[in-house]
Amino acid sequence: MIQDKKGSRSDWAWNFWWTLPIYPFSQRQTLCREVVPGDVWVLEQLQGILYVVTPIRMTVVRLSEGGLLVYAPIAPTKECISFMNDLVKQYGDVKYIILPTVSGLEHKVFVGPFARKFRNAQVYVSPSQWSYPIRLPLSWLGLPIGRTQTLPQSSQDTPFADEFDYDILGPISLGIGPFEEVVFFHIRSQTLLVTDSILSVPETPPEIIQLAPTALLYHAKDHAADIIEDTPEMRLRGWKRIALFSFYFRPSALDISDLGLAWKDVKQAGNLASRAYFGLYPFRWKSGWEASFESLSAGGRLFVAPILQQLILNRDPQQVLDWADRVMKWPFTRIIGCHLEAPIVAGPIEFRQAFSFLEHHSLFPAQALPEADFALLRDIETQLLNFGITPPARDRIGIVNDDV
Repeated sequence: MIQDKKGSRSDWAWNFWWTLPIYPFSQRQTLCREVVPGDVWVLEQLQGILYVVTPIRMTVVRLSEGGLLVYAPIAPTKECISFMNDLVKQYGDVKYIILPTVSGLEHKVFVGPFARKFRNAQVYVSPSQWSYPIRLPLSWLGLPIGRTQTLPQSSQDTPFADEFDYDILGPISLGIGPFEEVVFFHIRSQTLLVTDSILSVPETPPEIIQLAPTALLYHAKDHAADIIEDTPEMRLRGWKRIALFSFYFRPSALDISDLGLAWKDVKQAGNLASRAYFGLYPFRWKSGWEASFESLSAGGRLFVAPILQQLILNRDPQQVLDWADRVMKWPFTRIIGCHLEAPIVAGPIEFRQAFSFLEHHSLFPAQALPEADFALLRDIETQLLNFGITPPARDRIGIVNDDV
């Protein structure tokens, strides 16, 4: 069930947008969806750069003894807090707020402002946490001071241990700061909550993006002068291209025009050019580009984002696989991530298959993403290594444990 309050622009206002100045800047509309009746809800907003947009999502879970747990807060606009207050009236106050990642600025930046809306909640953050945009003591997060603490290594040492288990991936040293993520398992609803570690791409544009289709129609263009009619077909074409940008930055089916040529196209188009980004559209899509998208979506497949595959998780394959093996032992039937598709109907085997790229021979083989689409990410990795910014990747693991 999707709930949209049809609020005004003042209800969507996010006045602290300058702390992370990305689209849609000071205006963030919110959708609320009930995932498990009476137990689990997701609240979604939109974010992106250069119209490469994606949902950002927080999950709210009802506690058995009353109250709510919030995983990965989003911007606490009036509309967002109105949805939350509706849940609070029915199920009790927010008791726990979880920041499950150290590297995701788009998650980190909202926790303090969100926590100040629910002053009685305890705030838990991943163990290697650091503050943004300036270095502050952990105790300052989520005023009043003193209610913020790091998640213990064992979930049994938390006040919500009877309802949730969790496991910590990382920290993985990257030279420019660690990668760390905490995934939660809600026992009653058999739901796995993840941040960025695993994804699934919907075959159609997410509802939150369709509320403001400018980005979809912009990327549906083939040339700067194209006038795109707002149809389901054009929205779908734009979504497929957005997904490819999101994961590969420059997929193999894309050519980037010289900036001079791009400006020439704008001048030739004249008033026909869209005002979006000054009419610039410096992209040229090669024939057959949709095949790259099909390899991503592939019937709702689970996969690890290419940037994590190429630049992050391969820095410590054994740690990642050990973590994935532990998570696999939970009997979850759905996965809710902070981006793209949710909920994903999937269980432990599908989850574990997504990490087979770290192994030479896996008990859980999965179809690999096209190597050609990783070209830019490999170039970025080479530059990071040349400048000594990040450590080199480690070899893939030869064989998995037989006792999984």
